[in-house]
Amino acid sequence: MQLYQVDAFTDQPFHGNPACVCILDQPHSDAWMQALSAEMNLSETAFLLKQPDGFGLRWFTPTKEVSLCGHATLASAHILWEDGHVPPAEKIEFHTQSGLLTIRKDGPWIEMDFPARLVSPADPSSELNQALGITPTHTSKRTLEKGDAYLLEVETEEIVRAMTPDFAQLLATDARTVIVTSRSDDAAYDFVSRFFGPAIGINEDPVTGSAHCYLAPYWGARLNKPSLLGLQVSKRQGVVGCEWQAERVLLRGQAVTIFKGCLS
Repeated sequence: MQLYQVDAFTDQPFHGNPACVCILDQPHSDAWMQALSAEMNLSETAFLLKQPDGFGLRWFTPTKEVSLCGHATLASAHILWEDGHVPPAEKIEFHTQSGLLTIRKDGPWIEMDFPARLVSPADPSSELNQALGITPTHTSKRTLEKGDAYLLEVETEEIVRAMTPDFAQLLATDARTVIVTSRSDDAAYDFVSRFFGPAIGINEDPVTGSAHCYLAPYWGARLNKPSLLGLQVSKRQGVVGCEWQAERVLLRGQAVTIFKGCLS
């Protein structure tokens, strides 16, 4: 069984967001996949299983399964093309908990067709703001079955970069995930962001494709600009191209293979 580690949303090794990609030779139990994800101890491990009409794709953090992950999807498509599982000119279709995801290659860039995630204005949460150490200018959220996904806008990029959240306090709030964002100081980018998810086993994710399913509609509406370029300003940093198309978002990024191995 083949295992890979890939840095996603970057064209340089040791930047972007690392993901493990596991190409299964047969179905495995949820418990087995969760145990391997804990062993790999990356923010996401992607499991691929060949199907007649594409690939089944599931994503696990070290502690639980998630319904959508951008960087591990990008890493999976990168490996399928790089190692010859799929011809470079052929699109890839992933069957997932979030529906069908269609992935295409455009030179060094990989384009992913994802569902848009819309947020609604919400009342500020003093507990959440205290845990993050910020005072947002706008508070929005999307209510999910397993907890709320918050999107908080702050006044400056400096605030986003300087944040040092209290993760134990953040875990005690009703937030399943939190995106903090602002306009970018650099004219090369439209916005910056950081992503926090201690409730799903990830204190801070370096570069989060699925977060841009929220950010693209949010900033697209705020800036009246459907095509955007986002910079996630974690320590590793990464660039995500976004195009908001009503109920869908096109995400674009690059990826670099770090190592390949076999699971005995």
